[in-house]
Amino acid sequence: MKQKSNTKTLDQFVDEQYGKKGIAKRDQFEEGYEAFKLGFLIQQARLEKGLTQEELAQKCGTNKGYISKIENNIKEVRISTLQKIVELGLGGHLELSIKL
Repeated sequence: MKQKSNTKTLDQFVDEQYGKKGIAKRDQFEEGYEAFKLGFLIQQARLEKGLTQEELAQKCGTNKGYISKIENNIKEVRISTLQKIVELGLGGHLELSIKL
C-alpha cells in the first residue's frame, strides 16, 4: 500500500496559512519576509567578508547597534544607507529592481 504524503511545498503552506497573493494578510506576510531577507543578506555578505558588525559600521559611517538592528529586522534601512553599507562597507554594488 502506498501512503499518502502530507508533504507540502512552501508555496502551498503559505497559501494555507496566509491566503492567496493579493489578500491583505498574505501581503503583510510577504512585506515582512522581504525585510527579513534584506537583513539576512546583509549579515551573510558581512560574514563572507569576514567582518564584525563593528568593522562594517566603521567602514560605512554608522554604529554597530544600527547594523545589528538591520540584520535582525528591527530597524528599516533607507536606500541611501543601504547603498553605503553595500558599497563602502562590503565593497559591493547595490542593484534594485521592480517586478510587476
